[in-house]
Amino acid sequence: MSSYSFGGHPIPCHAWNKDRTSLALSLNNDEVNIYSQKAGKWEIVHTLKEHTQRVTSIDWGADQNRIVTCGVDRNAYVWTFVDGKWEPTLVILRINKSATCVRWSPEENKFAVASGARLVAICYFEKENKWWVSKHIKNPLRSTVTSIDWHPNNVLLAVGSTDFKARVFSAYIKEIESKPSATPWGEKMMLRKLMCEFSNRGGGWVHDVSFSASGNKLAWVGHDSSISVVDSTKDMQMVSVKSKFLPFTTCMWVTENSLVVAGHDCCPMLFVHGDDGKLTFMNKLDIPKEKESSSLSAMQRFRSLDANEGTEDEDAAKTIHLNTITQISMYAGDKSHCSKFTTSAVDGQICIWDFKTLESSIAGLRLV
Repeated sequence: MSSYSFGGHPIPCHAWNKDRTSLALSLNNDEVNIYSQKAGKWEIVHTLKEHTQRVTSIDWGADQNRIVTCGVDRNAYVWTFVDGKWEPTLVILRINKSATCVRWSPEENKFAVASGARLVAICYFEKENKWWVSKHIKNPLRSTVTSIDWHPNNVLLAVGSTDFKARVFSAYIKEIESKPSATPWGEKMMLRKLMCEFSNRGGGWVHDVSFSASGNKLAWVGHDSSISVVDSTKDMQMVSVKSKFLPFTTCMWVTENSLVVAGHDCCPMLFVHGDDGKLTFMNKLDIPKEKESSSLSAMQRFRSLDANEGTEDEDAAKTIHLNTITQISMYAGDKSHCSKFTTSAVDGQICIWDFKTLESSIAGLRLV
């Protein structure tokens, strides 16, 4: 596991280029910094300045090498690398509240932008006018859309929102793509069609959604500390587990049956969705450290407390991240077989986790 600090400022979002030599992230302001690693240190090589308010989400298209950003200023920009500079193109979003999340589709011919305006904008490039335009998905969304994720077929879109629901919509744009084939989620897929709607019958905002590698499973995490999974190949069989942990803010499939979740406990955690339909917590991936204070003398403990202004932050000493994890991203491999993933957090750190090594070390541990 490798950990890198970016000055202690909160990192709400981050994205990698195709070969993982460059990293784009926002430090909770209106800029996006692009870093490259030199001599083991990350140095800023470009700064994207076009947003006028805080950037909320970033996605880097691997194949086309284009970056898309969105922010509180209700705008989104597509950034293209031309003659050594990143040039922005404004997207016509037509929203009246903050944009909250943005994701390229698998084929990178369109992207989706979630917003506080109770809608999702599906954006594509209009060649005639040479600009990015959008079509809106609104009903039956009733509150802020917090998260989105694309199905591998480039058409279906998972949507999570603060109305406690996870939904699957069709984001088919006939102007740029051929008619989609049937999936377990449904057959007819005209734009805006609601394919499925789910609720864990709890009271938690949906913070993140994730399709599995095949697209047959959908997972989401809620503010009521719940994790839910739906299997579309088994008559939309749903399982929901309310954990004993603090609320999760992000989730991602790392195999077809395993997913990593993280959030306010500052620690990535592994869950497995078995063939029997059960969702099981396996273990924390950041195994807590032993408290160093147990071997200290009373005088050493007093001096330590005095140096830390009289407080003993035990939780901070137990995990690599010292504050809420905001995002999990793929680093090596894919959702069918992840080798490494990364996390960003409010503590200003980016951590690279070797999932292959962690998986082998956890194999001998009992189920918790």
